[in-house]
Amino acid sequence: MPSFNNGSIRLGRIAGVDLFLHWSWFLVAMYEIEAHNGRYSSVGWSVAEYLSLFLIVLIHEFGHTLACRQVGGTANRIMLWPMGGMAYVDPPQRPGAMLWSIAAGPLVNVGLFPIFWGALQVVKGMGWRESNPDAYMLIRTVLWIDIGLFIFNMLPVYPLDGGKILRSLLWFPLGRAKSLLVSVIVGIVGLVVLLGLAVVSMQTWMMLMAAYLLFSCWGGLQQARVLLKREKMPRRQGFACPSCKTPPPLGALWQCGKCQQTFDTFQNRGTCPNCAAQYPTTMCGDCRRQYPMQEWEVPAAANFGVVNGGVAAR
Repeated sequence: MPSFNNGSIRLGRIAGVDLFLHWSWFLVAMYEIEAHNGRYSSVGWSVAEYLSLFLIVLIHEFGHTLACRQVGGTANRIMLWPMGGMAYVDPPQRPGAMLWSIAAGPLVNVGLFPIFWGALQVVKGMGWRESNPDAYMLIRTVLWIDIGLFIFNMLPVYPLDGGKILRSLLWFPLGRAKSLLVSVIVGIVGLVVLLGLAVVSMQTWMMLMAAYLLFSCWGGLQQARVLLKREKMPRRQGFACPSCKTPPPLGALWQCGKCQQTFDTFQNRGTCPNCAAQYPTTMCGDCRRQYPMQEWEVPAAANFGVVNGGVAAR
């Protein structure tokens, strides 16, 4: 995953979303523009094609962002980099909320298709194929870019949108941890096949993409193992996260930021028994929402753990 701190350029802020461009984008842009320059009569059209690709990617990522906010999640950053875009979204940890936040991105591509297709039909009827071939080729290429992005993103390979949609659907019958595990395993199998095809066909970009996604799958696998382990932990009755309704785990699992001693924040009402440091809010380790201790005092509901706000879980 590209970092915001390694040479990323802040482009600005739109609708409360900070836009960043990774420095490596320029290197790949120069290579890709030169490689595609033969399609057009001048390099300016190749530049327009490449910029159109990332405009579609940006609109796609805004689909994720706005859908996440619609279901009560947090989404305020988008990164553009050579392999596409990444919306940093944090939807409520519920399968329905996750499903809508992820599915909204590909749905943007579906919505763009009739616009680009209609534009192509109009310019075709105006005779642009012969009279203005560069503009005609650009519109035609943008249409296929939109189709290609949709098909690629819908592959059931985690962490692509298709893999995350599969995970969200599996979440309903399997739960949060097992759904992630199954979708990651499916993704790894698919990516191994994709990597093999890329090696055989000597497709460098496909090899890089498959390798990156395999790395992301490995991170998802580790996360699934942590979630499975936490699901087996005993839970404290009488408390539950106000947002995702998950009860906290039992035990001295929180570390005081002042004296570094571990303690059970729910047993001690948010106060470290060693140094008396007080923590007025507690953050849920599942949905990452933070609430005062008294708001946790509800009947126990779903299963998952918590991390104290300002106190790191051990």
